[in-house]
Parts: sequence; C-alpha cells; structure tokens
Amino acid sequence: MRTVSEPRRRMSGKERREQLIQISRTLFAEKGFDGTSVEEIAATANVSKPVVYEHFGGKEGVYAVVVDREMQKLLAMVTEALSASHSLIKLERAALALLAYVEENSEGFRILVRDSHAASGTGTFASLINDIASQVEDVMVDEFVERGYDSTLAPMYAQMLVGMVALTGQWWLDVRTPPRQEVAAHLVNLAWNGLTGLAPTPRLTSASRDLEQRPAPQRAGEPSPASPRERPRPEPQPPPRTDKEVRELAKAREREVKEQEKAHERERREAEKLAREQEKTRLRDLREQEKARERERREAEKAAREQEKIRLRDLRQQEKARERDLREQEKIHERELKEQERARPKESRAAGRGEVARAGDVGQERAKIQASG
Repeated sequence: MRTVSEPRRRMSGKERREQLIQISRTLFAEKGFDGTSVEEIAATANVSKPVVYEHFGGKEGVYAVVVDREMQKLLAMVTEALSASHSLIKLERAALALLAYVEENSEGFRILVRDSHAASGTGTFASLINDIASQVEDVMVDEFVERGYDSTLAPMYAQMLVGMVALTGQWWLDVRTPPRQEVAAHLVNLAWNGLTGLAPTPRLTSASRDLEQRPAPQRAGEPSPASPRERPRPEPQPPPRTDKEVRELAKAREREVKEQEKAHERERREAEKLAREQEKTRLRDLREQEKARERERREAEKAAREQEKIRLRDLRQQEKARERDLREQEKIHERELKEQERARPKESRAAGRGEVARAGDVGQERAKIQASG
C-alpha cells in the first residue's frame, strides 16, 4: 500500500528570514564577509537569489542584521553582569559573561572580531567595546571616589579593563583551555589584585560560581541545547568552597587591598616628600644663583668704579702735564723776551759804534782822494 507523502510546509516570511539569518551567520563565521556570496547563502537555504534580496536587499543587509544581533546579545549579557551590587562580583560576572558568550556563540564572536566591515554600519567590535567600557566607567568612578583617587582617570581605566578582558576572550576563542571559570578567575586576579598582589590559586566567589552553574534560558532564534550525548565532557572542577573559606578569602583580599592602599599611600607620601625636597633644592639653587648674580653685579660695579677712578686720575695727570708744559713754554718765552730786551741796548750801542767807524772810514777815504788829487 503506497503512502502518500504529505506536502512540504511552506515557510512563512518570518521563518524564511530567520533561516537566512542563521545560514548567513554560519557562513560569515566560516568565511568572513568578503568570502561569502549571496549565491552561496541562497543555495544553502535552497532558495533563489531574489528571495535574499527581497528580505535584506543584499549581502550587506543580512550581514548588518547578524552583527547587530550579536552585539545586542553580548551587550545584554555584560549589562546584566554589571547589575551586581559588589564591584568584585561585577568584575567576575562580566568576565564570565564574555567568556560564556565566546563559548556558547563562537560563530557570532568570530564575526564580531574578524571583520568589523563597513557594511555593519556603526556596529563594530570597537564600538561594542566602547559601549561596554562606558558602563564599566560608572563602576570605576564610584570605586575611585570611594578610595580617594582621581575620578577623571576612570574612563582610561575602564578602557584598559575591558580591553584586557576582550583580548583574552579572543585568545580563548581558539585555545579553549583552561575552563572559562578558571580563565575568569585569573582575569579577576590580575584586574582586582594587580601584579604585586596576585593570588597563586585564584578562585571566583561563591556568588559568581553559583550563578554560572545555573542553566541559561534559551533565547529566541537559538538552537536548543545539545543532548547529553552531544555535550562535551565538562572539565573537572575543584570542589566548591565553604562559606567560611569564602569569608576568609574576602578578608584576605580586603587585607591585600588595604596593604596595597597603604603601600600606595606610602608611595604618595614619599613622592610628596621627594617633591618638597626637590622644591627646596630648586629654591635653594635659585637663591644661590641670585646671590651669585648679585655678587657678580657688585663686582662689576666695583670694577667699573675702579676703572672710572683710573680714567679720571689719568685725565687729571694728563691735564697737570699739559699745564706744566704750558708753564714751561711760558717761562721759556718770557726768558727769551727778557734776553731779547737785554740784548737790544747792546745791539744799539754796537750799531752806533759801527756807524762811527764807517763814518771815519769814509772820511779817511775822502782825505786820501783829496790828497792824491
């Protein structure tokens, strides 16, 4: 007896759109945006290319929808984690949320970190990190204010913290070891305690571990959880800590925080002391320089006065020498005048005798002439 096969049910527009999104998500994760074509999406969905264009307008449209969904999913998980009351638990749950997303939505995380293609519009992994950092910034501001730190530095620290967790998630995407709780514990160990206060065997608080062990609700559009046979064998987990151990761990961390704060306070006081000593040294050097400049100025003025004295003394000596020369010249001139005065009568008498002698000579000549005539 032949059985008549029932006709295949035709998908509704909403179901077809969801099918295309899931197929495109897988292809984008495997091949990236540039390596995926509309033809491949349509062939995998057993539809024609116009169906893809009808729903999304092309490859860019479906890619933007996939990226936006992944961003909203991850952002919702991190936002929910940051709703905890204590800052330490917020940090633990945020790290667990990112690692859970990486583990449970590997395809989506690969899409976010691989392409950041222009077709995704504003939805890039960098913008997602900024959105998460803006939420972490509020937590950092509260912590900074409570501890007396400069709250204007909170945005920078938020970027550091979120960047550290995000890059660790990218690394863990491929290695997948150690388990995510252990990775989250080490992340929190570094972020909360710092390099100088690292715990040798970090553990999450019981509040975060208990929340992590609860089954997550299935979201719309996600495949149902795998059956027990399909699930990978879980990594062996260390036995849960008792409440007493948790309290002791919290007390130990508080002591470590206080010790770090004391160390920071000592460093701050030493830095202030060093700054004061440097300021004193600077002021002392300035005073010494000012004194040296004043000494140089006085010495220069003294030297200038000495030079002026020498110059004036030289001028007076030169003036005296000129006056002596003038007096000597006047004396010589006066002597010459006196000599001339004394010599003038003698010259007159000598001139008279010469005239008489010449007259006698003339008379003698005349007499000789007359006698000869």
